Amino acid sequence: NRYRNQRQLAIRSAASVFAEKGFHGSSTKDIAQKMGIQQGSLYYYFRSKEEALGEVCLFGIKEYVERMRVIAATNQPFEAKLMATITSHLSSYRERNEALKVHNDERFYLPRDKRAKLKELGSEYRQQLEEIFKEGVSVGVLRDSIDCHFAAQAMIGLCNGWGDMIVRDRNLDLFDLIQKCTDLVLNGLIERRRKKRKINNDFKNNNL
Repeated sequence: NRYRNQRQLAIRSAASVFAEKGFHGSSTKDIAQKMGIQQGSLYYYFRSKEEALGEVCLFGIKEYVERMRVIAATNQPFEAKLMATITSHLSSYRERNEALKVHNDERFYLPRDKRAKLKELGSEYRQQLEEIFKEGVSVGVLRDSIDCHFAAQAMIGLCNGWGDMIVRDRNLDLFDLIQKCTDLVLNGLIERRRKKRKINNDFKNNNL
């Protein structure tokens, strides 16, 4: 309905303002101007700037957590789940760009009870990703010495870092970024022929 559409516009407008100016550098007047309405009319959607921040942060993270639930529940092989996760994560920045950036940068200005819900969603996302890495270990795709918690956090950091770049530069090739991030996580940085050569040399030395 019309109210729902206008409220979505209000959330996106607040996200744009917070992403540009930060929470403390913004005002409800800025958000209203972004929407093209009078400041007093904004209270029809948000009772305060703090409430606007809470709604923006929830909007930014909620759907991408729901996507992770779907990915984690599939019977796809590890490599497919990993690429689907990276695709979903980076695509979220293109689709909900400012809102997800605001969640990452400004959520700490919310009161503790508001942050608790966001933290719960973020922890669920990380835990689901950890389980995907554990699956990779269990089927022998990943080495069993890998720290799945560390790997999940590292991949989230990688995606968030490039997500910030996606928000800043709308001309970035999203498909190219997805391919490169997936390749980096799956294959690492060491050239594979050097790995094989080292293994062969070690084998020869041990048999001399």
